[in-house]
Formats: sequence, structure tokens, C-alpha cells
Amino acid sequence: MRITCVGGGPAGLYFSILMKARDPAHAITVLERSPADLTYGWGVVFWDDLLDQVRASDPATAHALGEHAFRWNGEQLAVGEKEPVYVPGHGYGIGRQGLLDLLRERARGLGVQLVFEHEVEHLPDADLVVASDGVNSRLRHVLRDRFAPNVDVGRNKYMWLGTSKVFDVFTFAFVPTTVGWIWCHAYAFDDETSTFIVECTPETWSGLGFDRADDQESLRLLERLFAAHLDGRPLQAKVPARWLNFRTLTNESWHHENVVLMGDAAHTTHFTIGSGTKLAVQDAIALASALQQEEALEPALDAYERERKVALAPRQTDARFSARWYEDAARYLELDPLRVFALMHERRSPLLPRTPPALYYRLHQATHNVRALRKLRGFAAPRIKALYGR
Repeated sequence: MRITCVGGGPAGLYFSILMKARDPAHAITVLERSPADLTYGWGVVFWDDLLDQVRASDPATAHALGEHAFRWNGEQLAVGEKEPVYVPGHGYGIGRQGLLDLLRERARGLGVQLVFEHEVEHLPDADLVVASDGVNSRLRHVLRDRFAPNVDVGRNKYMWLGTSKVFDVFTFAFVPTTVGWIWCHAYAFDDETSTFIVECTPETWSGLGFDRADDQESLRLLERLFAAHLDGRPLQAKVPARWLNFRTLTNESWHHENVVLMGDAAHTTHFTIGSGTKLAVQDAIALASALQQEEALEPALDAYERERKVALAPRQTDARFSARWYEDAARYLELDPLRVFALMHERRSPLLPRTPPALYYRLHQATHNVRALRKLRGFAAPRIKALYGR
């Protein structure tokens, strides 16, 4: 099969690795519009479950990923000047450039052709064209009437930055200002660098003057606001320091004829659930498996789309509630930091936005498991009706 992946991110690269490893006869090309040494991200985060899935599908890639990943230990929440709260645990970070480099090395070793600085103006001539070119996918745009994409723009403002302060504990720091709260999500991805995502409501953003500040002014103001957490280290931007609103992308259809969507071209989930890389890799695994199991292309693409839409649905729901928690952060931040931390970890719950925070916390403590609350919602009403007839 002749396969062209348009977009050389984790989704396209890992799919090309799986297909070439399973059948070296496939002629696979990955087309990337950017130079090989240019990436717009800092570090990505993942957990043991992703390593396990990669190990099961391609042990060589899993080994390289494990060798290059930075392990952070535990999570810390700081609210203003109150005593920070720490909970144990671990996860991994890896620089986006480092991740791409190890995937490229594995792909080249298998015989995949990688082409950089290549703009795709027309559909490539191939048996299968994989649109893995991100949320701004040009191929999806060309076939937008077939894929029927929908974009929901989030309310909060955020900026994706880096810093030389090494956060070896995943840190959430909420800083009060005269116009509202501003906060960061910070985690190291190597021994020298951390991702530092800043987020706030639009009211705080404009109240602090970010709507009028240029790139450097924004960085210097953020450094002052987070001085207690940065230990004098500067903030950095790989591209002009742009404030963004997160765009949640869905598509009614994921494939048309011989073109199929994968990764951020097919879907996005809010960065606060840390699933972008994981979902891209899972897409690649599912598509490669469907093509192996089905003899014809159309049934394989149908099977892939069904599987991934079902798997993605709960993650998208989680992401919507997680984003909403941060949009409503001021609702929780007056509580004791220990309670804030507990409710932040429950941010995927559909009950939380509808329940007074202090009451939800008491219920959560009583049950020790929010799933029990969800089950309670399911059987309480019919039980009451059976007992009382109303």
C-alpha cells in the first residue's frame, strides 16, 4: 500500500512506524510543512498507561520514550500565600522536539521517507492519505463539507510558555490579583526546562492589561506575578507570546474515500486533562490495527472511526468539565487549599458545577469515591419512588 501522512507530529509518525514495522512492503511518506528543527510546543506530559500501550504495539519506541522521558514526582497546589499542598504520585514529561526526534529516528530506521518544508496544496497520489496535520489541518479544510468540523471556543485565556526553572513536582499555582485570579500549570520535561502554561479569565486578562501589552511586556508582567514560583528564572516563548482561547474540535465524519483524519486534525481535548499525545498515539494504534484486520480500505476506516469515537467520547466529556472548573476557579479558591486540591481532582464530575463546593467536598469525603456519587444519582430516584410511590 502507498501511504502518505500529511503532518509529521506524533500521530502521523507513530502510525507510519506501526505500518512499516508490520509490513515493510508498504511505501510510506510523511510530509511535514515545518523544518526538522522547528516545533511550536514545549513539553508534553503522559503517564504509565501510555508507555504500556506503546510497549504493546512497538517495544522499540517504548524503550526510547522511557529512556528520554523526565519523571516528575507528585503534584503540588499553591493558593496565594497559603501553605502549599502536596500529594504523591508520578508522571512523565518529554520535550516535544525530543519526542519528534525519537519517533523520526525509529521511522527512518524502518524505511519511512520523511520530507520537511513541504506544503501540501493538493491531495497526494496515494492509496491512503492520513491527515495528521493538526487542529489547523489543511486537508480537513479542503474536505470540510465531507468531514463537517465544529469548533467550540473556550472562555479562558491561556499562553503556552517555557522556563529554565525545573518543576520536578507538577505544580498548580494560583495567584490573586486586584482583578481576579491567574494561575499556572507547570511541569519539567528535562533536567533544564519546564512547560509553564498560564491561564486566567478574560476579565482578569483585560484587567491586568494583557489586551494592550506586547509580547515582551506580557512576559515581564507574568514573571512579576509568578516571581515566588519562578525563583528569578525568566519565562520564554518559542514564537511570539500569544494569548489563545482553547478550541475544542470535533468532526462529524473522520474519513472520506481514501482520506482519514487522525490526532488533532480529528479532535482536540482541553489541555487540563493532558491527553493530547496519548489520544494521538491511540489513534495511530487503532488505525493500524483496523487496516491489518480488514482486507478492504473502506471497512477498515469505518471500524477505526467507530472505535475511536466511542473511546473518545468520555475523554471529551471529561475535558469539557475540566475546562469549566478552571473557568469557574474563583468559585473554589476561597476554600482551604486541601479542599481546593480535592475538588480540582474531581473537576471531571458533572455534579460539581451544580453543587456548592463545600457540600460537594463533604459528600466526597463521606464516600471517598466520586463514582459512588454518580451511581447514587442513578438509583436514588427509582428507589424513592418504589418506597414512597412518588
